[in-house]
Amino acid sequence: MPTAIIADDEDLPRTELRRMLADVWPELQILAECEYGTEALEAIQQHQPDIAFLDIRMPGLSGLDVAEAIKGNCHAVFVTAYDNHALEAFTAAAMDYLLKPLSRQRLQETVSRLQGRLATDQPTMDVAKLMRELDSRLRSAAAVERIRWISASVGDTIKMFPVEKILFFVSDEKYTRVVSSDDEAHVRKPLRELMAGLDPDQFWQIHRSVVVRADAIVKAYRDDAGKVTVELRGSKERLRVSLAYAWRFRPM
Repeated sequence: MPTAIIADDEDLPRTELRRMLADVWPELQILAECEYGTEALEAIQQHQPDIAFLDIRMPGLSGLDVAEAIKGNCHAVFVTAYDNHALEAFTAAAMDYLLKPLSRQRLQETVSRLQGRLATDQPTMDVAKLMRELDSRLRSAAAVERIRWISASVGDTIKMFPVEKILFFVSDEKYTRVVSSDDEAHVRKPLRELMAGLDPDQFWQIHRSVVVRADAIVKAYRDDAGKVTVELRGSKERLRVSLAYAWRFRPM
């Protein structure tokens, strides 16, 4: 019996996809439904499904991040609301994708391809090419006004951090720790909200709770267990890289 997980941060699209899959592929067993990319990654590692239906935009890890992290473990189908221009990258990379709102005919075509791959035991596709082609397009689509300063209250003092001097951010429950080369403080805004105003070319997420300044990275270390940590210029701390973001530090 073929198996799958569904990952989408909105309830209605998850429910609709499950309903439509039950109609066009009743033999397919849905093992888990996930709201966040990190949940999807954990569900894939736990259940080892044949297929993962992944929304592109999810809090924390995107569908692309999840697919890169689980490369080779299951077939990925991307669910997206991007326009046709962005979707050219999916076609160029020969990746399966479903465009929102979902079409029964389009879903049936995708299911037929998946059934063929599973029947002939075809290898899963490499998402790296897609990530390279989509990267600039997705960033442009998500462009917003960038944060220039971050202010933090410390007692009766307000500390001002220019973004260009910040080395990294660490989520700390309801707060976010902001660290520069010579100071640090906590702000009341969660990391996810801060990320929306940060330039993704300048700040890389390397863990669900850590974002670092890319040009401050000096070295990345991989231990015997394959776990990666990074060293930043101006900081004595080593920051852990989660499995989902380890692809950023693979040799060229």
